[in-house]
Amino acid sequence: MTINGWIEILVFTGIVVLLARPLGGYMTAVFAGEQMPLSALLGPAERGLYRLAGIHERDEQPWTAYALSLLAFNFVGFLALYLLLRLQGWLPLNPAGMTNVPPALAFNTAVSFVTNTNWQNYGGEATVSYLTQMLGLTVQNFLSAATGIAVAMALIRAFARKSARTVGNFWVDLTRGTLYLLLPIAVVMTFVLVWLGVPQTLAPYADATTLEGAHQTIALGPVASQVAIKMLGTNGGGFFNANAAHPFENPDAVSNLIQMVAIFAIGAALTNVFGRMVGNERQGWAILAAMGVLFVAGVAVCYAAEAAGNPLVHALGVGGGNMEGKETRFGVALSALFAVVTTAASCGAVNAMHDSFMALGGMIPMINMMLGEVIVGGVGAGFYGILLFVIVAIFVAGLMVGRTPEYLGKKIEAKEVKMAMLAVLCLPLAMLGFTAVAVVLPAAVASTANAGPHGFSEILYAYTSAAANNGSAFGGLSGNTGWYNVTLGLAMLMGRFLVIVPALAIAGSVAAKKTVPESAGTFPTDGALFVGLIVGVIVIVGGLAFFPSLALGPIVEHLAVVAGRTF
Repeated sequence: MTINGWIEILVFTGIVVLLARPLGGYMTAVFAGEQMPLSALLGPAERGLYRLAGIHERDEQPWTAYALSLLAFNFVGFLALYLLLRLQGWLPLNPAGMTNVPPALAFNTAVSFVTNTNWQNYGGEATVSYLTQMLGLTVQNFLSAATGIAVAMALIRAFARKSARTVGNFWVDLTRGTLYLLLPIAVVMTFVLVWLGVPQTLAPYADATTLEGAHQTIALGPVASQVAIKMLGTNGGGFFNANAAHPFENPDAVSNLIQMVAIFAIGAALTNVFGRMVGNERQGWAILAAMGVLFVAGVAVCYAAEAAGNPLVHALGVGGGNMEGKETRFGVALSALFAVVTTAASCGAVNAMHDSFMALGGMIPMINMMLGEVIVGGVGAGFYGILLFVIVAIFVAGLMVGRTPEYLGKKIEAKEVKMAMLAVLCLPLAMLGFTAVAVVLPAAVASTANAGPHGFSEILYAYTSAAANNGSAFGGLSGNTGWYNVTLGLAMLMGRFLVIVPALAIAGSVAAKKTVPESAGTFPTDGALFVGLIVGVIVIVGGLAFFPSLALGPIVEHLAVVAGRTF
């Protein structure tokens, strides 16, 4: 590890923290429907969309109607994207002549982008047309991100309101999140990326002749616009197969920093939105602090493992960190940081191949996802994910002091705890359940690039990434098979909607409760003790559920490498 490496990490962290409050204030105003400078430009479009859809912006929904609207909208989005993928060969804006996507791959891809996962069992520049990239994938990047933000806002309102029967209006939250938040920032970011050298064109792929006289086709396309929203919306699906390691998606250290900040910005700011709406910003800072503790710990372990390098390589007289699978323009520090950022959020973009990380370095991204990606997390998803753990932590605190658990004046009772545990436990069910089946199926094991614990890690990482709605891949698994296309798609659906529906049920229950005044026995939830309690609950729950599988994969691989054995 180097001082320069830690300075880079601290600069990134400082920028995210500095952005949290102003962006949180802006988001609070957006979802409150307040007038702002963009209202004059976007207000007519917002009202026009409401009229077309027959929506009255002041009409709110109970949690059941909110959930049904969300599920119906996402189902229609899945069907539209699936049909676009299946028919793209006959549609315009297809200069490279891409053929129709096969059924199983189309199912996997449609589910992936609708659930904000963006797992890709294909190479973007060799599989999908410009029309599919723009009308299908990029549109879903906006809508899936806005869906996650909407769920977070419903849960925030629930804790801010008293004796309410409604949690907001899904259609209004979706529209405002897209129009006033995601779209303006993505447009500005697109122009910045173009200025930095990222292509944005509808021209055909370029043909070139190399110095050796060979023919080369250089893939181009509307790249910058997709990169902007894939990062801002924590989607992660790359225009190119190499994702953010490709120089056309991520040209230099400046673009790398901008993209990492975009991944964390909205997720971090939602904690401030929460504090503002419940009337105590310290509550939001406490949650962000818990996220920060886990994030810093993950970065430290990952960076240390990659900087130490491979002892088997050192034995050959070669020093330095582990640069295998990394871009020289980013190096060890920024590669390790990017890996932790993209898996702490449900982004999935990668600027290095995680399959080439050292065993412990590759374990940290896996742990981030196994914990439900509550360390900032996906836009919206990370916040409502950590609130589920907050409810569990409050329940544990209530047991310790012998009082009825309460949070922000709302009593946390059996229904809320049961719904929180249902949402938390669905992730290990999908991650470990599908992995257990895959490792005993010869056809599934045949897709791995390595034997032994590393091959096990490739399969475990794939289902962990899918169920966590992350979308990053270890890099050694050939997932474009019938088995993986279908089962990874099912894991994505479980990880998305079996968390969202219980979270909305909690929102409906909490919103209906009266607020209980604080007393001398009220457990403070805005200080260091509460931060430690949240971190402890997250680590313990994750450790109990996933430690055995980690022991079979990265931990035993690390011990084997130390002993001089490879696979």
